[in-house]
Amino acid sequence: MTKNDPIFGELEYKYSWSKDTHIHFWGKETEIALMIDGEEDGEFDEEQYTAYHSLMQDWEQLQQSFLQPILDYYQQKRHELGYDIAFNENYPLVETTDQLLEMITLDGIVVPYGDIREGRDIGILFNCTWDQENGLGLRLLNEEVIEVGYQDVAI
Repeated sequence: MTKNDPIFGELEYKYSWSKDTHIHFWGKETEIALMIDGEEDGEFDEEQYTAYHSLMQDWEQLQQSFLQPILDYYQQKRHELGYDIAFNENYPLVETTDQLLEMITLDGIVVPYGDIREGRDIGILFNCTWDQENGLGLRLLNEEVIEVGYQDVAI
């Protein structure tokens, strides 16, 4: 089933609403999946529209706020796994956000139900070179990174 939503555009329903779309991430046009939680009736919460609109309005500036929390997460994970002592080719030493950018690709944006958290809730999904199975996820609340982890933190 498909729906043409005035805010999200043409969506397809497969247990949630989604579409493939393009977005600029650090100056590169990237194809991503946009996923919106919703029932089969295609009715979305006003909070979902507000969260998505705020994200898109500030997208260029927000991208910059993603990198330091991701770098901190990566360095912590590397330390927890002992790869700061023992070499592992999947977890090289990364000290700058520029190095980090070469290791991640934007994969998707998730707009959860509006009543799960108070505020504008968004999930950001990445593929990453160090954990191809679990990927990387960010949870944003009111356009601030509140959680970094595997992709499931964003879903």
